[in-house]
Amino acid sequence: MSDNLTSADNQQETVNFTQFMGSSETTRRTPTSKIYKAYLLGSLHDGTYNSLHNTFRISQANKLWLTNLQKMLLKLGYKSWIYKEGKNRSVYVLETTAAFLDINFNPLLLHSKNEQLAYVRGYFDAEGGIPRSIKAKFYIQLCQKNRTKIEIIKSILKKSGINCGKIHNPSKAVDPNYWRVYIRADSHLAFMLKVSSWHPRKRLIFKKRMMI
Repeated sequence: MSDNLTSADNQQETVNFTQFMGSSETTRRTPTSKIYKAYLLGSLHDGTYNSLHNTFRISQANKLWLTNLQKMLLKLGYKSWIYKEGKNRSVYVLETTAAFLDINFNPLLLHSKNEQLAYVRGYFDAEGGIPRSIKAKFYIQLCQKNRTKIEIIKSILKKSGINCGKIHNPSKAVDPNYWRVYIRADSHLAFMLKVSSWHPRKRLIFKKRMMI
């Protein structure tokens, strides 16, 4: 991906952080620092911790998403840097020493429903899955190796009126510790409105799906 983000497509994919964030929040209200922190804590499910350098690393093929994370960190007063991992790989890494980050953070400690949903949004943007093609049968899934954490995510969604299916292991032969849960079809719209997404690709897909 080019480092120059001035093309029309990339401009359309850049997140406007004053956009609608959920049915319980005021339209176009600028997210608070608590919302940013909750989202970033959720996004750490695509990250690792380097104890040698005391840094957190989040890697993705979508550099724009990492750029959005970098902007959030900067608004919170933390520096970060983005670099390409390997010459022949389309993978980018954001690295930061932001002190509030914690891979083992329990989102139930967040004080408000909006913060908890922001955490789920970050979690979904890091670990969630939806079909790339607008013609494909739609689904929303969340994946995680920590079953306890995905049970917590499911409970947060249930409290917000978003129904999930059964937490299951897709293939014990492939990975007995890999867990997945689908958002039920009757809650797809509620998820897209209440949780939404700040991931450039996923947010555009949600917009297109809600127009169908």
